[in-house]
Amino acid sequence: MVYLHSTLFALFLLIFTPIWSVLCMLVFPFLSPENRYKFIGIWNKVVIWLLWHLCGIRYEIRGMQHMRAVLDKPVVILSKHQSAYETIAYIALLPKQLCFVFKRELLWIPFFGWALALLKMIHINRANKQTAALSVASQGRKRLSEGKWIMLFPEGTRTPRGSTKPYRKGGARLASATGALVIPIAHNAGNFWPKNSFLKQPGTVIFSIGPAILSEGKSGEELQQEVEGWIESEMRVIDPSAYQ
Repeated sequence: MVYLHSTLFALFLLIFTPIWSVLCMLVFPFLSPENRYKFIGIWNKVVIWLLWHLCGIRYEIRGMQHMRAVLDKPVVILSKHQSAYETIAYIALLPKQLCFVFKRELLWIPFFGWALALLKMIHINRANKQTAALSVASQGRKRLSEGKWIMLFPEGTRTPRGSTKPYRKGGARLASATGALVIPIAHNAGNFWPKNSFLKQPGTVIFSIGPAILSEGKSGEELQQEVEGWIESEMRVIDPSAYQ
């Protein structure tokens, strides 16, 4: 059944994504940036709904009160990165407009990337670390001033369940330079939609949202260590078997 449901899900994406992307490109010229974000987010909500009802991937959110308490504040979100699931779910589930930092190669994906290019996100050239850091700093300041929250995956790429890549400091440095709060997120989505896996395993993705961390008076390195410590500690709470 897992293979059948995963196949049906893939077929749905193959049909629905190009249709929705073309529709986005047709209506976006008539929408404000905020309404573009809401419009494209319908795709995310549909996909998360289908993963729940077809593939059995449910979700549970812990700590949402930490976000609701700072909705009017500048925030940089730093999240664990295990799966494609969280990149879809965050737009559908979090209460604030997000500005993702992502590699520019995603813009080259037919239909999906074309629609993504019409949103005010931060796309970087990861091959040039200096240019990438400058892009995050300059564009991040601007997006924060517009009232958006910045979303980064400090590991830089998806990691297998139970593993950790060295955390990059770009997001923490941005928060330190701007005085933005940092909200860490741990999750176990890699259990159910692992990196490069066709099969979608049923189960409950747990998103654990940590308390906002003050950046004032902290260097980017100090802030990054505090965030990494919280996320990796929380991972062992929500997915203990992965670290045995």
